[in-house]
Amino acid sequence: MPALLMDLTPLRVSVPYRRMWFGTSLSGIGTALTTVVVGLQVYEITGSTASVGLVGLFGLVPLVLLGLYGGVVVDAHDRRAVILLTAGGLTVVAVALTAQAFADLQDVRVLYALVAVQNGLFAINSPARSAVVPRLVGLHLLPAANALSSLSFGVAMTIGPLLAGVLVGWAGYGWAYGVEVVLLVLALLSLRALPALPPDGDVRRAGLRSVLEGLRFLTDRPTVRGTFLVDLAAMVLAMPRVLFPAIGVVLIGGGARTVGVLTAGIAVGSVLAGILSGPLGRVRRQGLAVVVAVLGWALAVAAFGVVVALSPAPGPDGGATAALWPAAACMVLAGAADTISSIFRSTILQAATPDVLRGRLQGIFIVVVAGGPRLGDVVLGTVAELTDEARAAILGGVACVVAVALFAVLQPGFRRYDALHPTP
Repeated sequence: MPALLMDLTPLRVSVPYRRMWFGTSLSGIGTALTTVVVGLQVYEITGSTASVGLVGLFGLVPLVLLGLYGGVVVDAHDRRAVILLTAGGLTVVAVALTAQAFADLQDVRVLYALVAVQNGLFAINSPARSAVVPRLVGLHLLPAANALSSLSFGVAMTIGPLLAGVLVGWAGYGWAYGVEVVLLVLALLSLRALPALPPDGDVRRAGLRSVLEGLRFLTDRPTVRGTFLVDLAAMVLAMPRVLFPAIGVVLIGGGARTVGVLTAGIAVGSVLAGILSGPLGRVRRQGLAVVVAVLGWALAVAAFGVVVALSPAPGPDGGATAALWPAAACMVLAGAADTISSIFRSTILQAATPDVLRGRLQGIFIVVVAGGPRLGDVVLGTVAELTDEARAAILGGVACVVAVALFAVLQPGFRRYDALHPTP
């Protein structure tokens, strides 16, 4: 059993990494908390689900735009300074959210603007944190470090929303935002202990030429490019979250409770995969591991669709049928597979990219991670309109299997990627 458990070596051997992981975990909980609280506040002000949806749009645009340019900034400056400045900016945004809540402004434009600034800062902060991990722990500990990051993310996505609901109901919006301020201040204090981390290599000034240099590196390196392509296949073709509301109302029943259980299932799978990630550090064929993990995600989503299709109709009271639990189990498996894929994709990206380009490639990674699931919402939402939610999940999972299998056949170099001899 100990061999299965998460490898904590990066936390033991690298004090700077331990401090950064601790700070990132705290800020992750705060960000997840705020995301839910902003949605609740916007809905209370407007009574409109469409207005809540605009929160995502106002967050996505700066995330995508600054994801590309933010990576250039990371590669042109001391990454410790970039991390601290953007973390400080995120703390200021949290203070502003707290102030508007206590002032009872009741103005969604203020919330939209603050969400846009918050996501723009995150688009620079996140690539900077990811780019320094190889310097802090070494290439041989990257799988373990990325497993720890995945665990941190899964725990944040579980604890943050729970805290949001409790705090808003108990103390109101102002105090809920105030908790994020405390978490971000503690994170900032922890991050201050990082050493100076200037880029290692031929540093270029931040500008369009640097952005294009990063994109050219991606186009010329099939292994690195493959990490993005397989993730896009998984997220665009087989991201089922857009199907959850209709499944909760019409097919399985249970309404919001069912949506919460299915969403939590993915987070639980992520946490379990992180806890039991011990063997992942011994995997050499990491490209093949990515392919297998994404195929596991696709098959779990397809199985989810089959469970939903076979579910009896909800009763007159609208309660959930017994199909809820096997459906949730499929989402747990999907979340675990996605986390394993994420660990190895991040490891390949960090190991096969020169230090001086890591910020730019991590910026592109942010764009893919942010944009892929939203495109997936559109794709599966459209398929569900043309068929139904169960068939959409099945077709999406099967399409992802076909796409990834085809990719694996056409890109044998990705399958043969060896962690001991990383090649881009």
